Amino acid sequence: MKISIINLLIVLLALINPVQAQNTASLEWKAGVGKVDITPKMAMPMAGFASRTHSSEGTLHPIWAKALALEDSKGNKAVMISSDLLGFPKDVSDRIRDRIKSKYGLDRAQILLNSSHTHSGPVIGDALMDIYVLDNQQIESIKEYTKILEDQVVTMVGDALKNMEPAGLYAQNGVTRFQVNRRNNAANLLTQLTELQGPNDYAVPVIKVLNAKGDIKAIAFGYACHPTVLSGYDWSGDYPGFTQIELEKAYPGATAMFFQSAGADQNPLPRHTVPLAKQYGKELAAAVERVLEEDMRKLPSGLITSYSELDLPLATPPTEAEYTKFISSTTVPYQKRWAERMRGKIRSGEKLITSYPYPVQVWSIGDQPIVSLGGELLIEYSIKIKQMLGADAFVYGYSNDVMAYVPSSLVLKEGSYEGESHTVYGLPSKWQVGIETRILNEVIKLSEKNGLIRNGKVGK
Repeated sequence: MKISIINLLIVLLALINPVQAQNTASLEWKAGVGKVDITPKMAMPMAGFASRTHSSEGTLHPIWAKALALEDSKGNKAVMISSDLLGFPKDVSDRIRDRIKSKYGLDRAQILLNSSHTHSGPVIGDALMDIYVLDNQQIESIKEYTKILEDQVVTMVGDALKNMEPAGLYAQNGVTRFQVNRRNNAANLLTQLTELQGPNDYAVPVIKVLNAKGDIKAIAFGYACHPTVLSGYDWSGDYPGFTQIELEKAYPGATAMFFQSAGADQNPLPRHTVPLAKQYGKELAAAVERVLEEDMRKLPSGLITSYSELDLPLATPPTEAEYTKFISSTTVPYQKRWAERMRGKIRSGEKLITSYPYPVQVWSIGDQPIVSLGGELLIEYSIKIKQMLGADAFVYGYSNDVMAYVPSSLVLKEGSYEGESHTVYGLPSKWQVGIETRILNEVIKLSEKNGLIRNGKVGK
């Protein structure tokens, strides 16, 4: 009778350590982690705030990219990637995911590439180029750093895949409440408010990975809130960076990974000091620790991943004459640069895009639904997806491509910054009315494909 290598190892382990052998045999998953310090080694432009006037000055704490590779009992694999970055623009994300497919055989459905949206990280690729005023040296530093970053992320994923070992997976939502809906509450009046307005989702989604010894190997957690406590010139992961530091201190040997949720219209308030960033980091860490120490839901082995790029329509772009009129009327420098660039494209004969390939991703990890959407996702998407898939669903924004704010129908109608971010991100026009319905319908479609919805009902 032939004995597989894995079974033979379990038999040998049982002779040496019966308790560990029993744990190993009962584990239904394999998991591996990887992490890499992505702190720039040079002074270079920082991402997120147009008000900055020069390159970085120092480091408050290192920034990281981290990977969690998963494999179920049938050999289905996927990798979750977190990063202390503002966001991956399409060209960078596409190159990273294409290289991962080429080297490790994982397609786009199997790769989740999330960014924390820290505003204290480096500019990468050609993201938000109308926002930043850059000289040639700064432009070269961005190109050099972006290439290094892509290499680091691809290598890190390979490390996580190589390091996979038997594991148990657990999931649960926690809660904390330092985020404030910035559209409905004036930051300068916050201390006078007795009641906060606007939609919120205070959930703290947590995945715990245990190794055969019962030790915590990885902690994947999230929250829906802009990492904009800090606006200086030092590299940092902002409050999510401090949370990861706290968790890795509390659980030695564990890799803590932050996944930004639908926090596009949510701000940490008050803000603008390092002690506040540390405070929010500790608050979020405490929320995660509470979940880790309670009974979490064990996830049965079974991994299903699906992905699509939805052709999401833009409103009809302005004409050359309309861009010209806008240029003469606006007093905002980056909007003027944006309109001049768009007008230049028209004059050169280039056709402006009228839609965008918007990434929609739905995973089922055991019985845990995870929906990952591109762009700066507003909180209403999280609320509505949980109404569709259940309150325990995890909803991430800022995933696989960050191309603009993704407003709800209400915010798109109301306008203002989140509803008209095309001038910030460089799209020729704002989104067309109806994108919310299109995105949610695509989530339903992929959820049905994954078995998360059957015959119109939630549940596998």
